[in-house]
Amino acid sequence: MSAAALVPAALLGAVVGIAVPRIARRFGSAPSRPGPRRGGWLSPVVAAVVFAGLVGARGDDPALPVLLAVAAVGLVLAVVDLACLRLPDPLVAVAGLLALGGLTGAALLSGTPGRLVGTLVGAAVSGAAHVLLALLPGSRLGFGDVKLAAVLGLPLGWLGRDALLAGLLLPHLLHGALVLGLLAARKIRRDTLLPVGPALLAGAWLATLLP
Repeated sequence: MSAAALVPAALLGAVVGIAVPRIARRFGSAPSRPGPRRGGWLSPVVAAVVFAGLVGARGDDPALPVLLAVAAVGLVLAVVDLACLRLPDPLVAVAGLLALGGLTGAALLSGTPGRLVGTLVGAAVSGAAHVLLALLPGSRLGFGDVKLAAVLGLPLGWLGRDALLAGLLLPHLLHGALVLGLLAARKIRRDTLLPVGPALLAGAWLATLLP
C-alpha cells in the first residue's frame, strides 16, 4: 500500500475519532461515575493512527472495510471501558455482527469461502481461551471481556494462525506491563480494578499489523 493512501485513511480515522467520545457517552454513563469526557482530544489522534495502520498493513485484503468498521466500534468500546469498567453488550454485538457479516461477504465476493472456517475457528479459540482465563482463581477478566475476545477472534482468524496467536498473547502482555508500571509508580494498588477491553483491542490491532 502506497504512503499516499495512508493520508486519507488517517483523515477518515480522525473524523471517526471526533465522533467517538459523543457516541461513548451514550453508553458510558454510570450512577457513581461520569461518562467518558476526559481526553476527548486524543480520540481523533488515536483513531487516525489505528486506521492508517490497518490500511498500511492490510490495504490489499478484501476484508479491509470490515477491519475498519470493527476498529471504529472498538474505539468506542475502549473509551467506555476506560471510563466505566464495562463493555456494553449492544456495542459488542454490533462489532460481532459487522465482523461476521462483513467477513462472510468478503469471503464470498473474493471467491475464498474457505477463509470463513478460519474465521469461525478464531472466534471459538479466542472465546474458549478467555473463558478459561476468566474462571481462574483471582482472575480480573469479566465475561464482557470474554465476549469481546470472541468477537475479535473473527478477524484474527480470518488473517490466519499467526495473527490469531499474536492476538491471544499481546493483549495480556500489554495489560501486564501496564499493571506492573502503574504499581511501580504507585498509581494503583494490587486490588485496583483496571479495564482489560482496551488491551484486548490494542493487542488485536497490533496483531493485524504483523506481516
